[in-house]
Amino acid sequence: MKLLLVCLGNICRSPMAEGAVRHAFEQAGFGDRVEVDSAGTGDWHCGEPPDRRAIACAREYGVDISGLRARQLSAQDFHDFDWLLCADAQNLRDALRIAPAGLEHKAVLLLDWAGIQAQGVVPDPYTGSREDFHHVWRLVDSAASAAVRRLFSS
Repeated sequence: MKLLLVCLGNICRSPMAEGAVRHAFEQAGFGDRVEVDSAGTGDWHCGEPPDRRAIACAREYGVDISGLRARQLSAQDFHDFDWLLCADAQNLRDALRIAPAGLEHKAVLLLDWAGIQAQGVVPDPYTGSREDFHHVWRLVDSAASAAVRRLFSS
């Protein structure tokens, strides 16, 4: 199974979600059965590490995302991944704009796919406070736990 977490710039929400999802699968003993990556719909931060606040937040929960580097979403990602899990409705719309014909079904909202909240949004913490980053972590961590259940429950 290959999962791609998608947000706007790939420096806050999607790297935090990538870290949370990878950690959840590893903790559940399924780390070798799931490939996890992240991307942004924009190209502003390509090659950069996650935002320092995202790194610090994830570290507080025992997850190191400092080695991740931002990249931009591409049409090829629809071929390479089983699911493109988007943080919000705008990210989903942007992803669908580049989706190859017949592969649009692969792009969905993360919280909806995980069964956390229908049409749920992972808000962008970039201009927010430390608590905004922790709120995002709680959302993506809940989605990560739900993803384990969704993919590997009997």
